[in-house]
Amino acid sequence: MNNKVLFLAKAGIIAALYTVITLLIIPLSYGGMQVRISEALTILPFFTSAAVPGLFVGCLLANLFGSPLGLIDIVLGSLSTLLAAFITSKIKNKLLVPLPSILVNALVIPYVLWIALGIPYFVSVFYVGLGQAIAVYGLGYPLLLFIEKNKKLRETIKDS
Repeated sequence: MNNKVLFLAKAGIIAALYTVITLLIIPLSYGGMQVRISEALTILPFFTSAAVPGLFVGCLLANLFGSPLGLIDIVLGSLSTLLAAFITSKIKNKLLVPLPSILVNALVIPYVLWIALGIPYFVSVFYVGLGQAIAVYGLGYPLLLFIEKNKKLRETIKDS
């Protein structure tokens, strides 16, 4: 299969998964204390560069169709996912893979919550960071280990 087609297919599947998981669990996906389960997928740039645009588009669609916070969340939330995914794609130490998503979101999303809901920034840094840590280290890191141990799955996901 053509590498560009394969790249787009992987990105599209990741975007669809991120969007659907986020929208299925809306009460947990948005707000001051959020554990966005779909953020577990932010470990995927460790395996494939297609995850970078896939996660961005998935977050953009999820925020477009589900976020009660409006345009600021659609723009800044999606861009923070893009930045975190790009940084993650450059990390070689699997123990550090979850950190970009946690740190970028813990710094950016509290600004969104402050503007949209008036929640104090530094309080949100703690709660958003905690929610991200639960999603990415609690769910994403075990997913990373599972993918690593399953050769067929790993070969399917990783860049050629």
